[in-house]
Amino acid sequence: MSIESRKQSLHFFYSKVVDPLGYKFTPDAELMDFLLEQEVTLEDKHGTPFCPCQPLTPDRTRNMRIVCPCIPFHRAHFDAMKRCWCGLFVHKDVTDPDSLPQVSVKELGLE
Repeated sequence: MSIESRKQSLHFFYSKVVDPLGYKFTPDAELMDFLLEQEVTLEDKHGTPFCPCQPLTPDRTRNMRIVCPCIPFHRAHFDAMKRCWCGLFVHKDVTDPDSLPQVSVKELGLE
């Protein structure tokens, strides 16, 4: 499967998963395309489309919490930021994702 067709497949699948959670793809088409391509690369290398902005560790359980879309595993954190870590997904009510801050779990008191 080509990179483009796999990106389209991931886009289709992810939209079905994140919509009921109250999220949508970022309106930044260039960012969305870049992040999906990074996930395809990670999937080719590791067999799974991991979040491109989170480091993989030797801990498989921890790594499975960053398989995209990882919203269910980090819901409180992402709901507070109105986006996921890499910005591929934002809350449905977000129109300007560039205005959203990155906030650590520690700052939110979620640790």
